[in-house]
Amino acid sequence: MSDQSLDAAPQTDNADIVARADKAAETLQNVKTAIGKVIYGQHEVIDQALTTVLAGGHGLLVGVPGLAKTKLVDTMGIVLGLQAGRIQFTPDLMPSDILGSEVLEQGDDGSRNFRFIKGPIFAQLLMADEINRASPRTQSALLQAMQEYHVTIAGQRFDLPAPFHVLATQNPLEQEGTYPLPEAQLDRFLMQIDVLYPELDAERQILLETTGSQDAKAEAVLNPESLRDMQMLVRSIPVGEKVVDSILALTRAARPQEGENDDLTRHVAWGPGPRAGQALMLTVRAKALLDGRLSPSLDDVAALAEPVLQHRMAVTFAARADGITVKKLIAQLVEAHL
Repeated sequence: MSDQSLDAAPQTDNADIVARADKAAETLQNVKTAIGKVIYGQHEVIDQALTTVLAGGHGLLVGVPGLAKTKLVDTMGIVLGLQAGRIQFTPDLMPSDILGSEVLEQGDDGSRNFRFIKGPIFAQLLMADEINRASPRTQSALLQAMQEYHVTIAGQRFDLPAPFHVLATQNPLEQEGTYPLPEAQLDRFLMQIDVLYPELDAERQILLETTGSQDAKAEAVLNPESLRDMQMLVRSIPVGEKVVDSILALTRAARPQEGENDDLTRHVAWGPGPRAGQALMLTVRAKALLDGRLSPSLDDVAALAEPVLQHRMAVTFAARADGITVKKLIAQLVEAHL
């Protein structure tokens, strides 16, 4: 093999990535358009939810009831061509209600055997509605499956379908009768997506479009295989040194005793671990692909810092007393380090 052919190999790989990225970006625009025909006004929420899925992770949607969180997951399942499922979490929900259970069956010959009946977790896109209403035992069963992508029943392993993504919801208003997720389990979620009230024009469109005789219906744009290809493409997108350095600087500055700015870090009770940096690396790549760009920028890091970091850190009691919130602190860290 000649030296010229050796030099040409990386160029071919780069050309292949560019071609795949261009095709993926066009398809993803169609995906956003298809979702936008059903979900009105929540453009940032849609982008962040798609970014989460493209990066191969799970998302935690936080918002008051009635903001179309459930409809978003259903619509994404249809548009992405995924098998969608839903679990309504309640205090009496048991792990077997999520994972599945074994039942004893008797055959025609009189023999008895156990058969495993799969639970609703065996879906490609799962909505865990009001996850903080279930007991810690039930929460941990779901979160362990989210991390390991399989469940074990009676010593036998059952792999979850691929791709597998969980979009869980929390109601920030009602705290009575809830079990807040521990910090270690919150870290399993790639992003926390805040679902806010729609703007005036979007709410007007909601009133006009959803109270008529016909509702808009979503149509499939992708399939599981295409989505998996895009997820692999995300990991192939190059990241510049400045972006890598900014991610490192931001995540390390958000930890107590490690940041150079004492005025900011003294407000941090506990900060993000290395998984937060991994999450930022994946999500900025996914956002770049979603926006039709071949590499992420510092603006992507700034845009995704809050949804990636806010559930991975906490401020001190003194900071809360002074009116300093996690979101304000992240904004100050972004301004100081980007």
